[in-house]
Amino acid sequence: MAWINTLVFVVIGIVIGFIIARLTTRDNSQQKDLKKELEKSRYELEQYRQELVDHFAQSAELLDNISRDYSKLYQHMANTSAELMPNLPEQDNPFAKRISKLSEVTEDSSASKEPPRDYSDGASGLLKDQKETSKAS
Repeated sequence: MAWINTLVFVVIGIVIGFIIARLTTRDNSQQKDLKKELEKSRYELEQYRQELVDHFAQSAELLDNISRDYSKLYQHMANTSAELMPNLPEQDNPFAKRISKLSEVTEDSSASKEPPRDYSDGASGLLKDQKETSKAS
C-alpha cells in the first residue's frame, strides 16, 4: 500500500509540475518576443547612428569643397580686377584687401587639424554667475 501511495503522489507531483511549467513557459515566450524586439530596436538605432555619421561626414566634405571653391572664386575675382583695372590703387581694390585675410584664414584652418573640444574650461552661459556667487559664499 505504501508503494501505491508513493506512486500516486509522484504522478500528482509530475502533473502539478507539468502545469506549473506550462504556465511559466508562456512568460518565457513573451520574454523571448520582447528580447527579439529589443535586439531589433538596437540594430535599427545603430543603423540610424551610422547613417547620421555618414551624413555629417558627407556634409563636412561638401562644406570643405564649397570653402575651397569660394576661395578660388575670390582669388579669380581679385586677379581679374587687378588685370582689368591695373591703374587702380591697391587700397581701392575691394578684393585686394580681403585676399590677404582669406589666405590667412585658409592657412590657419589647414594648420589646426585638431578636432574641436565639446566643452569649455570654465563656467559659461546662464549658470556662470550662479557658480561664482556660490564659490564666494
